[in-house]
Amino acid sequence: MPVSTLSLVAQALAALLVAATLLPFWRSRAGLVRTFDFPRFQIAAAMPPVLVLLVIAGHDPASLVLGAALLAALGLQLRHILPFTRLTKPKAAAAPDDADPGTCVSILIVNVLQSNRAYDRLLRVVERSDPDLILALETDAGWRDALQPLRARYPHGVDQAQDNTYGLLLYSRLPLDDVTLRFLVEDDVPSVRAGVTLPCGERFTFHGVHPRPPHPGNSSATRDGELVLVAREVAQEGGPAVVAGDLNDVAWSRTTRLFQAIGGLLDPRVGRGAYPTFHARWPMLRWPLDHVFFSEHFLLARLERLPNVGSDHFPILIALCRHGAAEAMQEPPAADAEDRREGAEAVAEAREAAAS
Repeated sequence: MPVSTLSLVAQALAALLVAATLLPFWRSRAGLVRTFDFPRFQIAAAMPPVLVLLVIAGHDPASLVLGAALLAALGLQLRHILPFTRLTKPKAAAAPDDADPGTCVSILIVNVLQSNRAYDRLLRVVERSDPDLILALETDAGWRDALQPLRARYPHGVDQAQDNTYGLLLYSRLPLDDVTLRFLVEDDVPSVRAGVTLPCGERFTFHGVHPRPPHPGNSSATRDGELVLVAREVAQEGGPAVVAGDLNDVAWSRTTRLFQAIGGLLDPRVGRGAYPTFHARWPMLRWPLDHVFFSEHFLLARLERLPNVGSDHFPILIALCRHGAAEAMQEPPAADAEDRREGAEAVAEAREAAAS
């Protein structure tokens, strides 16, 4: 390939990577814009070889400018993704090895993929991991019937099987109270809120969510608004809380950071790794869509991505423990006036989008 042609190719690739880095900084809720929140690891990984190609292919002013822009863009990407590596100090403190089991809860989150019919694979994962709570998403009547044997071990829960990929099944061996199935923004996208009592007698509030994702042609407004509504509720109640599910957002996005700030919620992946759960079948295109956030009343005992169950998502298993020193050991994010204003805008836009 002639050098001039190679130089043009390198310049075009560099320009695309810079644009892909800058686009998410636009506060638009357009699906095309918000889609570029997701592949930050992939975009960052593509930058060094393109930079090398620029150096090899040409020394003209355009290549030099684009090379400098590419380095700056790489810095921006690293600023977002380095917290989700072991190069950063964890925000959520670890539970002691001798934590009282009666103060702990294990939760399995799994988006089953509605069309997936490998029911036995999920049942085997549940058998091996033995969680206290299971939140299964994208569950239709077929999944409800296939998972019926779990009810013998998990007598408490919620059955909201749906055939629109937003079905929700909650199973719990721990007692539940004040169980509420809600449709916070859209009348066909449910979420669940329930009080959970630990064996030691302490109680926390569990929120299970699965908002609609953004994609080209579909705004992020309803997702963003639903997450803000849940975060507000957590903040207003003020007690121990866990929010879990397929949030259809990545841990480093502005929306998730806003959700954490308003709710005062910790992300266990900071300082431990990204734990990408989607896409299970495409190793080079993975990012964390399935999340568990919790208040400062808990310490982290375990976080694990479980084997594939035939879905396009991996399950996530987390174990959390109540501890008297937990609040002194960790500092959750806090919302400022700008965050609250942005949250109010997100809720208003979500309700407008849902009504249209």
